[in-house]
Amino acid sequence: MMREEIIQKLFAEALQVRKKAYTPYSGFKVGAALLTVENEIFTGCNVENASYGLTICAERNAVFKAVSSGETNFDGLLILTDQQPPGTPCGACCQVLAEFNGDLDLILANISGEKYIKNLKDFLPFPFSGGDNP
Repeated sequence: MMREEIIQKLFAEALQVRKKAYTPYSGFKVGAALLTVENEIFTGCNVENASYGLTICAERNAVFKAVSSGETNFDGLLILTDQQPPGTPCGACCQVLAEFNGDLDLILANISGEKYIKNLKDFLPFPFSGGDNP
């Protein structure tokens, strides 16, 4: 279980990057803060596109930034929305996260301060993994 001070740091980072989200079509801003096992934080926000399929979620944005910096060992991810209850990751994000840590802790939070800690397995119990699924 993550310590509260780490969660607060992730929240602060996600809050800042959420402000940078590019959402001219939905207005739905999301910020994500990804924690590595080395306690490094990578952030991401959602970036929409007129061709909706080209939109990138905040969670994948953070993962891709981490991977492009050489980090692939993740310990937790905070996802920040303004929804009540807090929003959850989409299936594509769950699959990408599972590629690196199928047992990842997810902190679902909103700007009102609600927080729930879940596990990636709660959202994707059987991730695709190259043919070795049950």
